[in-house]
Amino acid sequence: MQANVHALEIVFLLLLLFVVVFGAMAKKLKTPYPIVLVVGGLLLSFVPGIPRINLNPDVVFFVILPPLLYSAAWLTSWREFSYHLVSILLLAFGLVTFTVLGVTFAGHWFLADFDWRVGLVLGAVVAPTDAIAAASIAKRIGLPKRVVDILEGESLINDATALLALEFGIALLVGGERPTFTFGLLRLTYLIAVGILVGLVIGEIVHFVEHRIDDGPIEIALSILTPYVAYLTAVGIHASGVLAVVASGLYLSRKSSHFFSPGVRLQVWAVWESLTFVLNGLAFVLIGLQLPYVLGAIRDHNRGTLVMYGALFSAFLILLRLIWMYPGAYVANLIRRRILHQNEPLPGPRQIFVLGWTGMRGVISLAAAIALPQTFADGVPFVQRNMIIFLAFSVILVTLVLQGLTLPPLIRALGLAGGTLQHPEEKEARRVILEAALNYLDEVRDQAKPELAEVYDDLSQHYRSRLAALNEEGQAPGDGIGPEVTREAVGVLRAVADLYAHQIDFVEHPIGGAAIRDHGAPLPSGTSISSISSISRTSGNPSCCTTIFMETSARLPPLFFGTMIVFTLCLSCSKVSNMQWS
Repeated sequence: MQANVHALEIVFLLLLLFVVVFGAMAKKLKTPYPIVLVVGGLLLSFVPGIPRINLNPDVVFFVILPPLLYSAAWLTSWREFSYHLVSILLLAFGLVTFTVLGVTFAGHWFLADFDWRVGLVLGAVVAPTDAIAAASIAKRIGLPKRVVDILEGESLINDATALLALEFGIALLVGGERPTFTFGLLRLTYLIAVGILVGLVIGEIVHFVEHRIDDGPIEIALSILTPYVAYLTAVGIHASGVLAVVASGLYLSRKSSHFFSPGVRLQVWAVWESLTFVLNGLAFVLIGLQLPYVLGAIRDHNRGTLVMYGALFSAFLILLRLIWMYPGAYVANLIRRRILHQNEPLPGPRQIFVLGWTGMRGVISLAAAIALPQTFADGVPFVQRNMIIFLAFSVILVTLVLQGLTLPPLIRALGLAGGTLQHPEEKEARRVILEAALNYLDEVRDQAKPELAEVYDDLSQHYRSRLAALNEEGQAPGDGIGPEVTREAVGVLRAVADLYAHQIDFVEHPIGGAAIRDHGAPLPSGTSISSISSISRTSGNPSCCTTIFMETSARLPPLFFGTMIVFTLCLSCSKVSNMQWS
């Protein structure tokens, strides 16, 4: 027992080391980490002395899958998800069904001993997609936000559809059962309805408990427990564990503003970001490490023939997705415009093609293949099982690596790169904030002392330029907040609060060297407001931090709230002054 635990510890530490090394390499290469992890695991499988680590399907379905689904659902906007629901469902249900049927009837073209029942199982195994690599590429390059929302929404639901099809296929092939259409429809209805209901009930219970807790470690533990409870409860009553986790994640994400304090939210986000990376990393490294196991199970086939089978089958799956995308997009747009009255234009052919090119497969397909039984109900060996595992592995490798690496140049070649992911309402919000700040500065300028007029004019001109750039380009220059800006923002806001509490008058008294630092160097005692303004202009950042404290203590209360408005603008453009407040 102790030896087994020690061996497991070594294996886990090795996997974790591989994830860290390949993750750092992916960041260095500016390549989505799933691709680097799979290729790295693949190369490691050839290294002598590396322990054989077989992928256990139960570990994937009951340990790795629930938190990953929950995290993805949590980060999905319910508003965007519901708005694109028709397009998402036509991919998650329509495309999965089309893929399963296509493989079912074309399976014998690839292998002579593949009848339609084996083809049904194979189609269900390779139908679910994994959007991690595609979504990260799309966001980095700047694919239209609508495409990214649909892509992420599809990957949330299609696992449930594919696993249901796999359930039918196994019952038909292994158990000898022949499910009727009525049975299939009732089973699908039960799977969806009860799965969603379980997720919502678990979500409401967690919501009730969270309202009575304000403790970071406890709430983090509860958030990790939630997806497992939802998944295992739904699976225990033969409903969809996938849909239960997705439903609870979407529900609690929407309600989280009611029960998470800002401090707890930051702690929870940090833990889940690391947990998601580690679990995804383990899954993708394990995929690459399965090559010896996959090849060892089909030694009776020539390697060259196997490569041809894998390449042809992967190309066939890619073609099936592309064939579905164009009529599917047209039908989805027709329903959205005619029935739901959404003023949504039909996506262009280039956008549809890119969405069709993002059908990468992941660890779910390989785990589903490995989970297939080795014998039929009568004890006869399931001889096609090893070939199904090999084809699933081939599809994952080809779609993840080939499509993942060719997606960026494809997007650029089609002229879709550089598009903003910014929602039109976000642009409008930025415009309103900029105009509100300008109005406030105009009001304060009229009440300020004459010697401060130039400073107010400089700052107003800066935000007028930003407003003009926003109206012309759709996005203010320099958007995006880095950790350095966030740390500096906290320091400035603390300084503002301290000034308000102690009613310090910066105009009437010289600024001491301990109060403000520029690039880490203390300002000399007696530094005037005009010299600080000069420092601001020299650094290239007209600083609201230097102009905001130019009123007397008598006007500090309204000035404090004005600081919040103007400083919010500084955050929105990542142009907080280089001045550090101690």
